Amino acid sequence: SVQVIVTTWLPSTSIVVNLPVAATLGDEIRIIDGTGNASTNNITINRNGHKIEASDSDLTIDVDRAAFGLVYYNTANGWLFTEK
Repeated sequence: SVQVIVTTWLPSTSIVVNLPVAATLGDEIRIIDGTGNASTNNITINRNGHKIEASDSDLTIDVDRAAFGLVYYNTANGWLFTEK
């Protein structure tokens, strides 16, 4: 199944999106900066113990109107972008 998260928030507040703790091969998540405020109020993608693109760091979105997908692959690589 695919989870879609559209971020909407007050203009002066940053937001944190937590990826699932229990991820399995093929899980998908789409993230959309619905209000177009990510450059001012960043969106942090909390990896929740899994890697993102094989990195042990959370992901920060700072581009207005950003929209992208992540798919879970394995423990070595974690969540991968579905498009770049």
